[in-house]
Amino acid sequence: MLLSLVLHTYSMRYVLPAAVMMGTAPTYMLAWGAWRLLSAVLPARFYREVDDRLYTIYQSMVLFFFENYTGVQVIVYGDLPKNKENVIYLSNHQCTVDWIIADMLAIRQNALGHVRYVLKDGLKWLPLYGWYFSQHGGVYVKRSAKFNEKEMREKLRAQMKAETPMYLVIFPEGTRYNPEIPKVIADSQSFAEKEGLAILKHVLTPRVKATHVAIDTMKDYLDAVYDVTVAYEGTVDHKGQRKLAPSMTEFLCKECPRVHIFIDRIELKDIPEEQMYMRRWLHERFEIKDKLLIEFYDAKDSKRRNKFPGKSVHSKLSLKKTLPSLLFLGGLTASMLLTESGRKLYVKTWIYGTLIGCLWVSIKP
Repeated sequence: MLLSLVLHTYSMRYVLPAAVMMGTAPTYMLAWGAWRLLSAVLPARFYREVDDRLYTIYQSMVLFFFENYTGVQVIVYGDLPKNKENVIYLSNHQCTVDWIIADMLAIRQNALGHVRYVLKDGLKWLPLYGWYFSQHGGVYVKRSAKFNEKEMREKLRAQMKAETPMYLVIFPEGTRYNPEIPKVIADSQSFAEKEGLAILKHVLTPRVKATHVAIDTMKDYLDAVYDVTVAYEGTVDHKGQRKLAPSMTEFLCKECPRVHIFIDRIELKDIPEEQMYMRRWLHERFEIKDKLLIEFYDAKDSKRRNKFPGKSVHSKLSLKKTLPSLLFLGGLTASMLLTESGRKLYVKTWIYGTLIGCLWVSIKP
């Protein structure tokens, strides 16, 4: 029984991080909402500057748990610029932790507040977060024939007009690569074969629409495109077969010892403008990803597995980057919960913030 209790406690290591990250959300939304109202008569650029700083505080706290708390080793390959840039971030997609990987790279460029996502439409209904991601410059898109190009272009143009720093994260596969759902992988490979494209093993056939709209709309605003390939160590079984990449819960339970991130910075002049040619270019980029992942997972020489080719750096995130945000947001939330009026405000923020958010996203894109 004691052993069972110990094992249960061990498996619940995600509870504290999850409680803090979710628990501070109402506090954050109150701070952001107050600033939103105060800045209503100010230029959009001024609002964005403070909004980005607030976002940096919250996401720094998140990274405290995903990096410092877990102790995961972040191995970076390629050249990650030290300076902030306006970029589109293209990555393979295999789990929800992929969102956090973008934060991991952005904080190392002091650009954490600039991260914005292209997200599938259903995520806009997330309590509090769904509404806020849209307010922070995120773009919700529907798949295939329901994709609204005009809507996405208008939102990106509004961001450029406000001179919003852009670290726009796109997962061109459109859904996660999941070895436990072989039909999705098979359908993706069949589509590639039908279209005369190379068949990919460790990634899905990318979709070009969102990537093309983003690059075409912001081509004079961007500094570069970051082509990012991510591999989570420990996601191969004893037979050498891919396993499901770690969920956020599993990652917080310290079940991923190392994450490997390969970055290729691409100049805009090297990317074709026409959608037809960009589609071929994007597929070629995913062929490169696939070769990197084949080397990582399937290399015949065991010494070459579990790493990408080329030089790498073990990039350790300093507590100075994350702990102050945790103490600040945690302290504010604890102070609110210590009083009866604070607790009532806290609960009302969850309830009414969620309702207002759902109403807002149902009316506005």
